[in-house]
Amino acid sequence: MPIAFDTSVPSSARIWNYWLGGKDHFPVDEEAGDAYLKVAPQVAEMARESRAYLIRAVRLLTGELGVRQFLDIGTGLPTAENTHEVAQAIAPDTKIVYVDNDPQVLSHARTLLYSTPEGVTDYIDADLREPETILEAARRILDFDHPIALMLMGILGHIKDYDEARAIVRHLQESLPAGSYFVTYDGVDEDAALREAQQSYDDTGAAPYVLRSPSQLAAFHGDFTLLEPGIVSCPLWRPDPDPDDSPQHTDIYGGVSRNA
Repeated sequence: MPIAFDTSVPSSARIWNYWLGGKDHFPVDEEAGDAYLKVAPQVAEMARESRAYLIRAVRLLTGELGVRQFLDIGTGLPTAENTHEVAQAIAPDTKIVYVDNDPQVLSHARTLLYSTPEGVTDYIDADLREPETILEAARRILDFDHPIALMLMGILGHIKDYDEARAIVRHLQESLPAGSYFVTYDGVDEDAALREAQQSYDDTGAAPYVLRSPSQLAAFHGDFTLLEPGIVSCPLWRPDPDPDDSPQHTDIYGGVSRNA
């Protein structure tokens, strides 16, 4: 049976897909995305840089650090070089569990999130606000006796209350075995135009998103130890060497940390 989803209200997942140059969006998303760009044109670069950061982080975790399990919550619509594609290209036996509660993401996940024969790629339809539900389902796929990379990429801003967001993160972190990693990115509140554009987007009736300070984003990592260079603008997080292009600051920050 086809999955129903609302095309009358903008969707952050579809707008992000639009900014990334994808095709899985509707006129309402294009209109909202263009209105956002008119006020804060840097958001398209933020979308591209957050994807590039995700790729670099997953390569580091899988390649150098030997992680073979990922729990990616708030995955969004599949695009090029998703977590499972990056990880399994390096280590085909990697297990990836995606989590989202957007019905359109679910409809695409069923057809696009394939796996190597040696590994596993699965999808959980669940809400970040119910972390124990997520963990219960993830435990059927992932081995919680071995390190896991927990990824919350661009989703914590959808939890309006900061204390609630921190509590959810702590609940998830406390479930992870020693040697696990925590990976995040989210938009920051340092640019007035970005704040204005975000408020206008929230006023459309779409699911709101809270821009936070870099220090607030860093605090999500709690007792985990941040890898160098800490919480920084995504283009500045371990950029690929390019003699012809120097990475430039943009208003989306990310970081990777490890527990003991």
